[in-house]
Amino acid sequence: MKRLALAALAATAALGVHAEPYFDHARVRSVEPQYDSVSVPREECRRHPIDERRRAGPERDPGGLVVGGVLGALLGNQVGKGHGREAATAVGAVVGAVAGDHLANRHRWEPADDPPREVVSCRTVNELSTRIVGYRVTYDYHGQQFTTVMREPPGPHLRVRVSVDPV
Repeated sequence: MKRLALAALAATAALGVHAEPYFDHARVRSVEPQYDSVSVPREECRRHPIDERRRAGPERDPGGLVVGGVLGALLGNQVGKGHGREAATAVGAVVGAVAGDHLANRHRWEPADDPPREVVSCRTVNELSTRIVGYRVTYDYHGQQFTTVMREPPGPHLRVRVSVDPV
């Protein structure tokens, strides 16, 4: 019987050595936000109108250039006198050639029968964004200084759990 009582007393003493944790308050010294850089992808799109014209034939028509140049040279020759006549002939030939080419080839591009349309082109752009991921909190408890990281800033006091274990 003495042995049973002794075993019960030893078991009770062993349970009493481990104290239950309790809560207390510590004074907060400093709170520093902790940042993290995050790459945030976003899509950037633009609309581009499409020119729906089509070519009427495979090549340009040089006839307007030649005829316009000859007619322009003839008209320029009629205007000038002396060396001015040569300059007027040359200017008339150039202006006539440009006008003749434009008139002869203006039909080369024809509008399409389809209604105009737009093309949307998109690309992914990465933007660097900084966000707060937590707060580094430094606090004092019974003359000792501790540091922890928390999700939210605690305020002037921090609730701490105190647990005592034998060494």
